[in-house]
Amino acid sequence: MNLNFDKTFKALADANRRKILFLLKESDLTAGEIASEFDISKPSISHHLNILKNAGLVEARREGQQIYYSLKMTVFQEVVNEFMNLFRKESGDNEKI
Repeated sequence: MNLNFDKTFKALADANRRKILFLLKESDLTAGEIASEFDISKPSISHHLNILKNAGLVEARREGQQIYYSLKMTVFQEVVNEFMNLFRKESGDNEKI
């Protein structure tokens, strides 16, 4: 998997997007279920979901009329792994995690 750190960190920089990720950590949710947890417009929620999808942090699947969003945990694992490798490189230890 090839991460785009700019997109990933942009997605994680916003508190609303981090809250969406926290909600999805518990279970897959529809956009309406996600929106019910916020005091912002549904188009704003859609915008945040699109940023998260473009960053590869969430995925969407259609079930009938509903679209369910879920976390892509492998991306989180890779982000943490690459982040830790950055610190190792700075300290002179080039060993991968």
